[in-house]
Amino acid sequence: MDTHRSYYTDAYTTSFTAKIQDKVTDDNGRYALILDHTFFYPTSGGQPHDTGTINDVPVVDVTVRDDDDAVLHWVEQDVPAQTATAVINKDRRFDHMQQHTGQHILSQAFIQIAEAETVSFHLSNESVTIDLAIGSLSAVQIERVEQLANQIVWQNRPINVQFVTLAEAQTLPLRKIPPTKNGQLRLVDIENFDLTACGGTHVSRTGGVGIIKIIKIERRADQLRVEFRCGNRALNDYGHKHEVLTQLSTELTTSYTEIPASVEKLRAENKRNGRSLKKLKSDLLGYEAERLLNNGRSLGEFTLVTHVFSDKEGDELRLLGNHLSQQSNVIALLGMTGNKTQLVFCRGENAPGNMNQLLRAAFQVIKGGGGGSSQMAQGGGPAADVTAVANAIEQAAQLLT
Repeated sequence: MDTHRSYYTDAYTTSFTAKIQDKVTDDNGRYALILDHTFFYPTSGGQPHDTGTINDVPVVDVTVRDDDDAVLHWVEQDVPAQTATAVINKDRRFDHMQQHTGQHILSQAFIQIAEAETVSFHLSNESVTIDLAIGSLSAVQIERVEQLANQIVWQNRPINVQFVTLAEAQTLPLRKIPPTKNGQLRLVDIENFDLTACGGTHVSRTGGVGIIKIIKIERRADQLRVEFRCGNRALNDYGHKHEVLTQLSTELTTSYTEIPASVEKLRAENKRNGRSLKKLKSDLLGYEAERLLNNGRSLGEFTLVTHVFSDKEGDELRLLGNHLSQQSNVIALLGMTGNKTQLVFCRGENAPGNMNQLLRAAFQVIKGGGGGSSQMAQGGGPAADVTAVANAIEQAAQLLT
C-alpha cells in the first residue's frame, strides 16, 4: 500500500484533503492513518517529520512502513472518518525547507572550495549540521565557502525536481547515488550548481533560503562537523547574539568591537587580583597559625594544636595545617563544620603520632572516612555540630597523651 507522496513535487502545500485508506495500531496502543496521498513529510534522510492535524487531531509523528513504503501518520487518538482534512504546521515545514536546501548549497560549496564531501546531515529543532570527510580547514577556506554559498542564495537560482532511473542517474554528475528500492531516483537540481538525489522538502528558488551562516566547526575523529543556520534560524541566532553584545557593551561601557580587548583586560586584572588574594590569604593563615600555636597544649617538648572551625573552606583548613606542620615539633588536629564535616590531621617532621591512625580513631566517634600518611591525613563526612567534631578530635588527641 504505497502512499503517493505529493510533497515530492509540491513542498509549499500545507493543507489538503485525502482518503483514509487504512488504520493501524502499534503495541503501545498508538493510532496511525494511511492516506491515499499525503503532503506530510516522514522522518528520513536526516530531516525530521512534519507535524500538524488530521480532522483537528494532532499528528505527532510521521514514519514509513518498511514492508510496503506506506506513510504512517501517527495521531493522538483515533479518527472516525473516511476522509482526512489535513493541515501541516507551515512554519515548521518552511523552516525545514530552508535548512535542507541550505545544506545542499553548503555541501556543494565545500566540494568546490575544499574538495570536502558531505558524509552525513542532521536537522533538529535545535541545530543543523553536516559532517565532512576532511580533517581540517583553514579560516580562509571556511570564509570562501560561506561567501560562495550565499552568492548562490542571493542569485535566486531556480530549483527543479526530476525523477530518473538508476541507469540515467549513473550518467549524471551527481554528488552521490544512494540505493533505491524501485529503480527510480528523485533528483534536486539547483541550476548550474548542484545536482543530488534527495527525498526531502526544499524551496523552489535559492533566494528562499535567505542566508546561510556557519556557526561552529569542530573536529570529530578524522572528520569535521559543521553547524550552521539558514533563513529565519540565522536571523534568530543573530538577534540573540546581538542582544548579548549590546548588553556587554553597556556593562563594559565600550563599543562591541572593543569587547574582546575589554575582556582580556578584565582577565589580566582578575589574575593579578587572584595572586594578591592568595598572598593575603596565606599571610592571614600564617597569623592564625601563630595564634593557635600560642594557645596550643604542651606535650613535653612538643605542642598539640586542636581546633574546630565553622568559618573555613576545605582548602583553607589544609593550608592552615601546612602552616602549622612546618614547625617540626607541632601536631595539629583540625576540624571544620558546615554542610559537611572535614578533618585535617598533620604533624611536623620530628613530632610523634601516626596521623592516619588518629584520623580513623576520630571517625569512630563521628561518621565519615578518609586516609593519608603517618605525617598527614584528611577526610570528611556528613554535617556534625562543633561539639561532636571537638569530641572526635579529643578522642584522637588522647591517643597521643
